[in-house]
Amino acid sequence: MLRFELDTDACQRATSARDPRFDGVFFIGVTTTGVYCRPVCPARVTHPERRRFFASAAAAERAGFRPCLRCRPELAPGRALCDAVSRLASAAAQRIAAGALNGRTVADLARDLSVSERHLRRAMERELGVSPVELAQTHRLLLAKHLLTDTRLSVTRVAFASGFQSLRRFNAAFRERYRLPPKALRSERRAPPASRAELPRELMRLTLSYRPPMAWDALLAMLRSTATPGVEHVDGRRYGRTVRLNGTSGVLIAEDGAARSARDGGEAKGPGRGGGAHVNIDVSISLAPVLMPLLAKVRQLLDLDAEPSVVDTHLEQAGMGALVARRPGLRVPGAIDGFEVALRVLLGTRWPESADLARRLAEDLGEPIATGIPSLTRLAPSAARVAEAGATRLACLGLSPRRAEAIAALARPIAGGLLRLEPGSDVPATRTAIRELTGIGEGLATLIVMRALRWPDAFPVTDRALQRVAGVRSTRAIAGTAERMRPWRAYAAMHVWLEGR
Repeated sequence: MLRFELDTDACQRATSARDPRFDGVFFIGVTTTGVYCRPVCPARVTHPERRRFFASAAAAERAGFRPCLRCRPELAPGRALCDAVSRLASAAAQRIAAGALNGRTVADLARDLSVSERHLRRAMERELGVSPVELAQTHRLLLAKHLLTDTRLSVTRVAFASGFQSLRRFNAAFRERYRLPPKALRSERRAPPASRAELPRELMRLTLSYRPPMAWDALLAMLRSTATPGVEHVDGRRYGRTVRLNGTSGVLIAEDGAARSARDGGEAKGPGRGGGAHVNIDVSISLAPVLMPLLAKVRQLLDLDAEPSVVDTHLEQAGMGALVARRPGLRVPGAIDGFEVALRVLLGTRWPESADLARRLAEDLGEPIATGIPSLTRLAPSAARVAEAGATRLACLGLSPRRAEAIAALARPIAGGLLRLEPGSDVPATRTAIRELTGIGEGLATLIVMRALRWPDAFPVTDRALQRVAGVRSTRAIAGTAERMRPWRAYAAMHVWLEGR
């Protein structure tokens, strides 16, 4: 649960046990060294009286601690949205993590959230213990530390990729906060790992941590079932896709790092050292200017901030023990772009018919892109391009008139900024707006908000496939059964869907 005050006794026990389930939930400041660590840090455990506990990396840095070079706090998994005490503070923190204050002011962010600047500052101080500016500075510096350690980007490119507006400010902030120059973190350039031999050279590798376990194969199965040909591709145990963000284009490839290490016969080397629970992300260097928002979206897409121990335990107690045992650590896929998910849902759930329609739209309305990967050649159609094309052109691509009009009707307000399909949006209001604009049923609208808004309690009770696999014949029956799964009904739905595949 996201809160500023922590249970010291519980944190002491978790620290002594190095329990990975608490990784990212809190951080430990060591008073004798001035360093703060993750609960899974491989360094020697300090005496309890020398520890201070913080709810966030920003709070630890505000107290004067600097990040550990061994466990690397910048790799700690983030907080799940559903764990936030304050909706406003959570939404603001999420946007700040995605770069909302890079080149913008707190007043701009407050305006986006429809609150006053004073109210936003007060809410974040109360819930997170830091100001918006302090939180943004911590995110920038931790991302810079990540890039300096793991990539070959120049210090100048690292500074701007991390959200700093000038190299001078970056150097000053880094020296002030971490007490060393940025170049001090530069490791010797290493040859790319063998697993990347078949990938283009114009990619940089980063790692994103998660709380184990993780049902990677199940996640890939769901992504494969909704992949748009030319835009997305699942190759073995690797997921790839094209990306366009803030006018910048490129490609990203994701692969479970823990599975790769086991396959190659390697041993876990601890957090940030090539082992442990993390996903390897290979990203086009062209995407460096939008790296902060991109990585936030990748975490949402792969549901990397989930807490599987909490979710799985709850579902087991609700009567789903057998399904959880088959797929421990199941994730609910999110979205890089909310409209892209909505478009895929509106194209229908029948495969391969829906995949063929998605391919035609991508070829006609998605821009071509050279990635060096034969299966990734198009960018996903944007809401603006679809709205401009209109229902008539969509119908010419093979869509039924009703479906074409529904897609065009949804694209127009999204392109105009009147409707936002992204985490933090109001779930009931967004679902109602989708239904009114498109005329689709509650089940499909719920499926859209499940992925686009990352709503963990989404459960499309009218979905016939879900009812059939669950062994019930009515909406009322499955709704009653699903009540026991709250507030994790989206994960329960994923288990049932996968069981029926």
